[in-house]
Parts: sequence; C-alpha cells; structure tokens
Amino acid sequence: MPSTDMPSYFLISVSTRENLELCVRYSLAGFPSGESGAWTFCEIQQGDFVSFLYGAKAHNLYKVAKREAISDAARVPPWKPLTFKESGKTYSFPFRLQLLPMRTFIEPIVRAEFFYVAENLLLRGGYRKTHFQADQTTLQSVSEMGTRANGSAVALPLPEYATFTLRFTRNREIIKTPETFRFRETILQSAIRRHLMSHDNLQMLLSQLDFAGAQASALEILGEKALTQGHVDLLLKQRVPIGSAVKLPIEVKARRAQPEDLAQLRAYMDELLDECPMGVLVAADFNKKVVRDAEGLGIRLVRYTLDSDLKKSASFEEIWEGLTLQALDK
Repeated sequence: MPSTDMPSYFLISVSTRENLELCVRYSLAGFPSGESGAWTFCEIQQGDFVSFLYGAKAHNLYKVAKREAISDAARVPPWKPLTFKESGKTYSFPFRLQLLPMRTFIEPIVRAEFFYVAENLLLRGGYRKTHFQADQTTLQSVSEMGTRANGSAVALPLPEYATFTLRFTRNREIIKTPETFRFRETILQSAIRRHLMSHDNLQMLLSQLDFAGAQASALEILGEKALTQGHVDLLLKQRVPIGSAVKLPIEVKARRAQPEDLAQLRAYMDELLDECPMGVLVAADFNKKVVRDAEGLGIRLVRYTLDSDLKKSASFEEIWEGLTLQALDK
C-alpha cells in the first residue's frame, strides 16, 4: 500500500522495558497475535509516524517503512511470546513494522506538546490500549524534539520466514487467528478513518452533510478519542485551529443503530459544547426512532456499505477501498 499524503502519528504502548529496548535497538514495532494487535496493524500504515510509549515517556520518532504479518512468529526474533497474568493466554508478535529513525528523544508525556495523548491516557485511567493516535499539531511538535537520527537501524539476523495477509470475516467457522479475525466495529472504524483521509471522500461527505463550507484540506480525521462521557469512535477536527476549534464526533455501529446510540452521541456533543456544530452516526441501518429523532438532536445519519463479502473474508485494504458512505436525507 502506498504511503499516505497526510501521514498519521501514533504512540505505541510497549509492555516491558526489555521489549522497549528491542524495539529501539532494531527500529521495529511488533503487535500481539490477538484482536487488539490486528486492529493496531490495520490502523498504522506505511508512511505514518510513530513513537514508543513506556513509563509515561515518549521515546523517539520513526517513520513506518514496511509492514509485515509473519507466520509462526513465536520462532522469529526479537520478541519472546508474552503470557498475560489475567487471562493466562500467550501471544506471539506476528504484526510488525520496520521503522526508519527520524528523531532521538525521551520526553515525558506531561509536556504540553503531548496534551492530546495525555488527555486520552488520563481519562482511560492508564494505557489499556496498544496505541494512541495524536493529532497533526503533536506530530509537528515532536518533529522538532531531541536530535536528528541518522536514519539507519541495527540489522536483526532473522531465519527464513513466511508472511500472510491479515483478513477479516463475519463467518465464525473460518476464523483462524492470527490470519483471519472476526470483523469487529474497531476494524470498521479504522476503515472509515482511512476512507475519510482522502480529501475527495471527506469533501463529498461534508457536502452531503450540508457542511460544504468546511474545506477537507483544513480538517483531520482521528481515531478513538476519550471524553469524560466515554470514547467517541472518530473525531473530525481542524488540522490547525485558528480562532476556533470545530470538532465533529462520529459514532460507528457495524449493524443497525438504536436510540441509545443517539443518546450516547448527544452526550459527546454536549461535552464538546459550542465547538461541535453536529454529530454523525454511521451504521449499516437505522431504527425508525433513530431516523425520526436524529435531526432534533443535531445528528446526521450516514449509511455505510461494503463491497467485500464478509461471509467469506477480506483484507483490510479490500474493506476500506470498497467502503461507501451516504448521508440520509433530512
């Protein structure tokens, strides 16, 4: 997949000091073989930027040079399989990013420049997540931190290995992790975010929402954002706020949206106050009461469709490239 024109920036949570040292030494990131690891692998694409998050500090800045899903990852260095005490489950690290070092630093995330991510962490009560997306303002700030890296990484000797294409399905009979996972709302959220990173797609949706005065190029679409009322699935905000900071929360439902989804989204809108001109509820279909009540709550409804046949399976690229969004008429 080609690099994005407007790269995203993520902080990747690292579980242990030993794993952090391996990530930094070899300029590699690896995600566990469960659903959260698969989701993170879909979220972070070639050309995006990442830092490691460990001990409430951000470590270095890297550009994603290559992505690989590795078969039989338990035998492929550098990470040892990890067993979680709570569940007793053991995970390998098949989902990997090869990184190009850009900046060298170790900075506490209490710095004002990391406010967007620190707020997410505070409202979550800790990490409890494999990754956190930050906004473009944060990326601009970290691009000036520390010192410039030499752009090279220590080569890691590896045995011969095979790779696979990560796929998703709604058919439980063909789930086989880590190659094929259940299609969940988090994957749909990521696909919608990727779809709306295209200025053409975003401008088309803004026009359908009667929000055509906003220019897609002036906005950015971000992943899950923590609020005191919960976690909004997607947040559309101004890339560089000047004088105002418009925010549109987007709630995503894989199936039919229900009245409680309207109430949840309205609570997010109330928290964002006058910076939120509308909310957007995306779903495959809508309960009749949702259709009747949405306009009075300042919420627009958007139906999504997929070209992919998820009774079989599809890659993440096939899902987001075949995604269509259509706003319902008022």
